[in-house]
Amino acid sequence: MGDPVSSTWVAISLLVAVTLATRLAGPLAMARIGASPRVERFLEGVSVSVLAALVASIVAQGGTREAVAVGLAGVVMLATQSAVWAMIAGMVLAAGWTAIIAI
Repeated sequence: MGDPVSSTWVAISLLVAVTLATRLAGPLAMARIGASPRVERFLEGVSVSVLAALVASIVAQGGTREAVAVGLAGVVMLATQSAVWAMIAGMVLAAGWTAIIAI
């Protein structure tokens, strides 16, 4: 096996290269494709689906605290139509839950 430090740097360098390539490919592709209504609908939905996947994985890996915090955030989002207030409510609940349990 190789040196663990050099293997780590190789992995980091590959991740940097792939990230840079994907970040540059987006604007280049959009300059060539053009923004049809179908492409715009797709792009609007991508951010929501990525956020939903992140939240679902956190809830799946977490426990009751995460599930309750996400539930509260959903209720606040529906009531206020504000993503900011929903995130604040979820974070405050999760932090408060942790603080109370730690006592």
